[in-house]
Amino acid sequence: MATLLDIRNLETHFFTDEGVVKAVDGVSYDVQEGETLGIVGESGCGKSVGAMSVMRLIPEPPGKIVGGEVIFEGEDLLAMDIDEMRHIRGNKIGMIFQEPMTSLNPVLTIARQMAEPLQLHHGLTYEQARSRAVELMQLVGIPGAESRVDDYPHQFSGGMRQRVMIAIGLSCNPRLLIADEPTTALDVTIQAQVLEVMQAASVETGTAVMVITHNLGVVARYAHRVNVMYAGRMAERGSAMDIYHDPKHPYTLGLLQSVPRLDAMERERLHVIEGLPPDLINMPQGCPFMPRCPFATEQCNETPPLREVADGHLSACWFADDLDELNKKRIEKIQRGGI
Repeated sequence: MATLLDIRNLETHFFTDEGVVKAVDGVSYDVQEGETLGIVGESGCGKSVGAMSVMRLIPEPPGKIVGGEVIFEGEDLLAMDIDEMRHIRGNKIGMIFQEPMTSLNPVLTIARQMAEPLQLHHGLTYEQARSRAVELMQLVGIPGAESRVDDYPHQFSGGMRQRVMIAIGLSCNPRLLIADEPTTALDVTIQAQVLEVMQAASVETGTAVMVITHNLGVVARYAHRVNVMYAGRMAERGSAMDIYHDPKHPYTLGLLQSVPRLDAMERERLHVIEGLPPDLINMPQGCPFMPRCPFATEQCNETPPLREVADGHLSACWFADDLDELNKKRIEKIQRGGI
């Protein structure tokens, strides 16, 4: 597959009265044509800010993209003027924003909101755009699309509004769809339905999808590759198989161990990652995960590089190659009653 999006050393900072928040601090990754890429990490790790940086939607002030390149189809989006970016947004790159239930305009019909990008980017008449909107609603599984297209957002359930947002994101047949927390506030049944809709639409249209979430279960089934972010940096990158079956960073390992398992012992305690995320204004020296890492040593006072530990599998940990053995010893110690 060819590279569709190539992000190189992206840096996005927020300049506040308390200091400079390095929300995205030198992040690099790529998205291949037609693939589904998962970006995971806890709240505040820079997932959404990174996506907003790709779309050039960072509010200035206080935010500013201070470095890096965002190469999309061979062109640097950060070097484009605002008119060129308007042609990209919604047309070649679609986006589903966080809190989709509040993203729709409550005083405009679904038809009107879905028609706008089609009229703007493809030059369709309103009637043509409305007809296309019905097709898109059918694509994402909204029943009675012909009659429901003229309804208002409050007449739809949360799951149906989310489907409308997916339809809007796909309306102009974008090369890339960025889904920022696409299943927020939905129950697990609707989450599964929405993700199935996104996957089916991606397969049918050939659109690459970037799914941003803190829920590891969301990307386990659908993502081809996974990026794990922590404190504005990339902690680990690799295929979904690598990340879930052979994690090479203590933070990734902690996230996976924090997920309840159906095959766990009845009284087995759920693992937690001790401590709190670092203050992005006053980052600790060395590895940002060091204060919370059970395997940290003096060497962790030096910032580890993001290095390849296997084919296509990268980790920013000095002990990535020994993580399995270190974890086994830790588990044995816990089972013997140690700390």
